[in-house]
Amino acid sequence: MSQNMYRVIQSIQAYVYAQDKTIRKLQKKIDLLEKKITELQDRPPVRVEKMEYKFDQLKVETLEGTLNIGLNPSDLQAIDDLSVPNQKSQANPKERMSLFTELESSINEYLDENLQTVMANTGKQLQMRVDNTYREFILQDIKKQLPNRIEYYLNQPIRNGNTPEQHKEWILEQMKKEIHNGVLTFLQHLPENMKGTNKE
Repeated sequence: MSQNMYRVIQSIQAYVYAQDKTIRKLQKKIDLLEKKITELQDRPPVRVEKMEYKFDQLKVETLEGTLNIGLNPSDLQAIDDLSVPNQKSQANPKERMSLFTELESSINEYLDENLQTVMANTGKQLQMRVDNTYREFILQDIKKQLPNRIEYYLNQPIRNGNTPEQHKEWILEQMKKEIHNGVLTFLQHLPENMKGTNKE
């Protein structure tokens, strides 16, 4: 009987020893986790104050739009891909984006300052009175189409002997002609009941 008791005590002792070992391991893990949590809490939080995008690194593959007031829609039929290879007019992306921005700014300024006069002169040419309420509609419609048209002209090769500055001026002139033609087309196609006769 005493031998059996000795074995039971020995078994209990081994069990307690194994449990003690497990508890010590768990205690070490808990201590390690608490240390990591403290380190994470002491770290300063990550704050994103400002995000900057490098637009000069963007590449525009396709542009879509409509030419509702006659800015030479036939030109668009010849465009299969706006990324035309091996042309002298292809500048690096940064220069191209800079030129695009300059052209867009110049045309927007031209529209803001001259659209009213263009409409009035076109009205005289057509012998009709032009209602000023059309101005905002025409202005917004043209401005929506600008990116597509600028991209089209940027893909045209520079003419022989022309400098980049002369090429830019040529693009501006072409776009101004398109604006004049667009206003003319719009006014010509107004329904008769919306046209006023110019009696001046």
